[in-house]
Amino acid sequence: MLKLVLPKGSLEKATLELFEAADLAVGRNSSVDYRASIADPRVDDVRILRPQEIPTYVSDGLFDLGITGRDWIEETGSDVVSLGELCYSKATARPVRIVVAVPGDSPYESVSDLPDGVRVSSEYPEMTRRYFAEQGVEADIRLSYGATEAKVPDIVDAVVDITETGRALRAAGLKVIDTILTSYTELIANPEAHADPGKRHAMEQLLTLLQGALEARGKVLVKMNVPIEGLDRVIELIPSMKSPTVNELFGGSGYAVETVVAKTEINVLIPALRDAGASDILELPLSKIVH
Repeated sequence: MLKLVLPKGSLEKATLELFEAADLAVGRNSSVDYRASIADPRVDDVRILRPQEIPTYVSDGLFDLGITGRDWIEETGSDVVSLGELCYSKATARPVRIVVAVPGDSPYESVSDLPDGVRVSSEYPEMTRRYFAEQGVEADIRLSYGATEAKVPDIVDAVVDITETGRALRAAGLKVIDTILTSYTELIANPEAHADPGKRHAMEQLLTLLQGALEARGKVLVKMNVPIEGLDRVIELIPSMKSPTVNELFGGSGYAVETVVAKTEINVLIPALRDAGASDILELPLSKIVH
């Protein structure tokens, strides 16, 4: 039913791990194969291509569904439907910013200070061109194929570059004077495919699996038995996502309590629960949490 395109490169490994955790394992003949498959009736075809190209391919209808960054959606001006953000790797855990940067000793403090004819290097020439036009600054935009920050001040006067913390730009002696865009990794859909009720339902189901796998990361299920007199103390200790589930044990001798907690808290929580009177404490891994 759906043609899916996934990002190759820095996001590739983390993307494949997410799909496997969502029970949508991606199979291919080798690690360099661009064709793949998912043993799921909702997915007919899978390709693995560069994220820079994915928005255009999805917009053109070559694929129904894809994963790419908001930066490439804006750069290509692609008409796509965003189904939601996916923060699933170190590269996607925090948003990245597309910023304008100039030499640290430059007198320029804002884009409006830049003179007409300013030379700007960027891997995002179209986004940069539109931005400077909106700011009323005539800029000489030059396509960069990498190492953009190294081109100031000898080759260009300013750069439009991607950054997470700004640390690399500062290390290169640059200062940020504006942010053009905040970019997340997104699941995107072709508008026509998304308008089809059957395909849209399939897309939503796949998104449910992916989000469920993400929600379960770093969390565990804790189950225990608690005597009647210890219930209030145990409940106070539990940092539950929601109210913990409490059921009376057969014979009225106590309660069975279960809840989901962060894995990082479990080393402190289990001894504290034991001290509060809990027994038969079980810690269980989770594969998905679907709200």
